[in-house]
Amino acid sequence: MKRILLGVFILAAPGACFAQANPFADVESAIIQEDYGKANELARILLKARLSRDDAARAGYYLGLSYLRLGDYPQAYDAFKKVVNERPSSEIYEKAYIGVIDTLYMQGSYENALKEAVSLMNKHRHSEIMGLIYLKVARSNLRLARWGKAHEFLEKIITEYPQSFESGVARQLLEEKQYFTVQVGAFTEKPRAERLTQDLIGRKEYAYTVETTAPNGKLFYRVRVGRMTALKEALALEAKLSALGYPTRIYP
Repeated sequence: MKRILLGVFILAAPGACFAQANPFADVESAIIQEDYGKANELARILLKARLSRDDAARAGYYLGLSYLRLGDYPQAYDAFKKVVNERPSSEIYEKAYIGVIDTLYMQGSYENALKEAVSLMNKHRHSEIMGLIYLKVARSNLRLARWGKAHEFLEKIITEYPQSFESGVARQLLEEKQYFTVQVGAFTEKPRAERLTQDLIGRKEYAYTVETTAPNGKLFYRVRVGRMTALKEALALEAKLSALGYPTRIYP
């Protein structure tokens, strides 16, 4: 449950029609299969080969992505930052930059994540992934309790990219209240959500069920605990509930 929307991309090798013509086929396959340890190993092997500048950046991106998925955020940050500093083609550059933002966010460095997201937004105003960049700006602002600024960018996504995946996420986030809460379960069956809610109430927790619609239109019953104005309070509650064995995620 501690997963957030990340800027994860598989970069197709230009002109590659067959797997054997694509030196990245194996690492891409490992990522799709969520075998991130294997992806990490394969990316390292690729980086030892004689590659063009952009191909080396592509391999570095996959190395960072594998570290990110393995939860090794410092190593992921270093790999992504190295790619960004090498200034490869805009496609690889932007995706590695999203990786930098994600690693900062996952480490709780929301001010720095916001700074990098705004920087990317200003540098690449005509980017094909601007909707995703707006979402990164909005999410960082939400974690900093800057509700008005966050809502401004969520509205921009809906207005400028109404058919995008990010638009569905933005609509869902706009439904969230302006406080922090800890989610411990999301179910398609309401009775399951109600049972978990009652279990938490029995533990003297302020638990409740929220009915929401996911970006794909599916109805979910989300079990949440607490309504806090400060993120540090939500983090403390999350740690407490996680120690009790509940899968946790802070909203918004």
